Amino acid sequence: MKLALAAFGVSPPPNLNAFINRIDQLAAQAALAGADLLALPEYAAMVLAGAFIKTPDIHAEREAVISHAEHLLEAYPKIAARHGLYLLAGSLPVQDKNGKIRNHAPFCSPTGQMLLQDKQFMTRFEAEEWGISSGEPPKIFETTLGPIGVSICYDAEFPLHVRAQVAAGAKLILIPTCTDSAAGFNRVSLSARARALENQCFTAVIPLVGTAPWSATIDTNTGHSAIYGPCDHGFPPHGIIAQGQPNEPGLLITTLDFASIDTVRREGAVLNHRYWPQIPPSPAVPL
Repeated sequence: MKLALAAFGVSPPPNLNAFINRIDQLAAQAALAGADLLALPEYAAMVLAGAFIKTPDIHAEREAVISHAEHLLEAYPKIAARHGLYLLAGSLPVQDKNGKIRNHAPFCSPTGQMLLQDKQFMTRFEAEEWGISSGEPPKIFETTLGPIGVSICYDAEFPLHVRAQVAAGAKLILIPTCTDSAAGFNRVSLSARARALENQCFTAVIPLVGTAPWSATIDTNTGHSAIYGPCDHGFPPHGIIAQGQPNEPGLLITTLDFASIDTVRREGAVLNHRYWPQIPPSPAVPL
């Protein structure tokens, strides 16, 4: 499969249609390059708040995007169908019928279907200041390319979250991310590399990038797109398949071969994926 990762700049659009057109243009660019799947970052939709909010305010920005969530969730599957690719449309805050706000990642198929992966673990900012609630547990998306998982940013820092997706068959874990510091990005990227190593799978980090002085929510965004794999036969010794330039928006496009994952899980110098379920629980030792 050919995978396109969109490091997404935070320049605000003039209106809703301009934001949707920007996603459509990225999909067109990815499709023209032969991509089967285009992935955007966590909270990519928060860029839309810049069309409506002129004074930085975390709650006003959140509400501005929530108020347009229905339009975005209608537009994303149409974009995927129009360009004949799978689309991970980043993520956005959505309010459910009980008033809870979840961080939803829409995953759309080339046939125009859409499923959602929620973020399960909230950062302190999300939980304590922004009012975002934990969503549904991890799942996988059965695609014609193979099973694919989505672990949103902080979720990727928890081995069992990703392991649940790998145990269900995923060989690629997409990790859309929004981090405001080098430390935050390194936590996610180092976790992504660890998840690729311990599960013998591909992981892909897709960041929001740039500064937005108009925003209190996405004012500073740090990172670079990257695709990681096992450090083993048939892969780069450092496990880095490809990576983009730090803090630069644009597409990173790479071809991945899921058969290489099958091979390394069967014939690798180490067999992390096979041995994971065999690790016994640690016994309690009295002091």
